[in-house]
Amino acid sequence: MPEPHRRRGLPALHELLAVAEEAVDEAVRWLSSAGEEWSATRLKASGEEVTDADVEVEARVTRVLQARTPEIPVVGEESATVPDAPLPPCCWLLDPIDGTMNYTRGAPMYAISLAYVEEGVPLLGLVHAPSLGRRWSTGPTAPGSVTKGAADGQLRRAVVAVSGTGSGSAHTRRFLSRVQDEAYRLRMQGSMALDLVGVAEGWLDACVCIAPKPWDVAAGVALCLERGYAVLGAEGRAFSFDSPVLVAGDPALALADLWGGR
Repeated sequence: MPEPHRRRGLPALHELLAVAEEAVDEAVRWLSSAGEEWSATRLKASGEEVTDADVEVEARVTRVLQARTPEIPVVGEESATVPDAPLPPCCWLLDPIDGTMNYTRGAPMYAISLAYVEEGVPLLGLVHAPSLGRRWSTGPTAPGSVTKGAADGQLRRAVVAVSGTGSGSAHTRRFLSRVQDEAYRLRMQGSMALDLVGVAEGWLDACVCIAPKPWDVAAGVALCLERGYAVLGAEGRAFSFDSPVLVAGDPALALADLWGGR
């Protein structure tokens, strides 16, 4: 994902990061006091779980973003009427609770994921995990270089996180079987955003996201790219939001090769 030229008249990235922080802070404050009734689940038409908390967090983040940056549309998972529609030239991408299934079961691996995107390239990312009390964001205080893990680019030594495995296609099953055979260890955390954070932070060597939606991965992609990690799509090229798979990390190319092998 080469960085595009910034559009004229839009706020600087550090100004947008301040807006993102304010918006997520608003949602985190509310979520910390939300009662159990907000985590009751129902199924969307796609078969995915959703809660009233997902909808409320999205509404609260969106209100702040619209008030502070009215010139930038917000594309959120719960309000997107056409999930696969082309993105606006610039937009906020929001997953209000990435890892809803974890959230509803009281597991801590879920996060609010917010990114700013221009021409399909995430330029800013913020991921906040309320139950972990942790926040990660791009910007001037982020690490500027990668500390290589024990895998040293070798898939056979890599700890790899896998998410989005519910598609069940024959090709996906073959791919995951190859990954399990080739990688040192697999981890299934149930949050694409936190898998990408794990790569960016170095506690995972790589991650695989099957059938990612833009709001699932945009913030995490921004974090990984800023730290110098490869983020690739189905053909081993730079990842784009229309790719059926995302692989990120030090041994990303080897994982992309496994996806391409049929």
